[in-house]
Amino acid sequence: MTAKSDPVCSEILTINPTDPEGFVLFVRRLSELLQDLDHLFPPLIILCIGSDRSTGDALGPLVGSMLTGMKMQDVVVYGTLETPVHALNLEQTFTALRVRHGERVILAVDSSLGAKKNVGCLQLGMGSIRPGAGVHKKLPAVGDFFITGIVNVGGFMEFLVLQSTRLGVVLPLARFISSGIMQALFRSGFRQ
Repeated sequence: MTAKSDPVCSEILTINPTDPEGFVLFVRRLSELLQDLDHLFPPLIILCIGSDRSTGDALGPLVGSMLTGMKMQDVVVYGTLETPVHALNLEQTFTALRVRHGERVILAVDSSLGAKKNVGCLQLGMGSIRPGAGVHKKLPAVGDFFITGIVNVGGFMEFLVLQSTRLGVVLPLARFISSGIMQALFRSGFRQ
């Protein structure tokens, strides 16, 4: 798979949001991951990566903005439509959040490119992601676990593909991911 965010881990769960059991599966698995990492809380850092200047890359900032509007205690969100975390400021943001929050657990959220059959799906797993890998950027691996939304097909002219990705794919994924994160946080005992 050619991905904008290339996961650096072993176990990845792919979920189709249109599957009737998709949301339940997503919330259950994310809750399990949160509980496995429970010893390092609070706060949980949610690092939403991407840019609002490209439709396909806007998934992270959309999720960040949706989560910020939900006001969860013990959760800190970096990366929104107003203040995106992208290739130009990722390293500085990552350094700043480590200084401010120490070695807290980071959930990385980003868009990715993949196989045609997986467009509109999301992937969830333990480990880090390498933002920008699919568009040949060399950025540091970030996150202790991740959610990536597959927004378009990878493998050819990736930058142009991200630019021409339909908002009709990205926005439903952002809503699904942000709602699922909120449900998983609630289920895992985070305070509202």
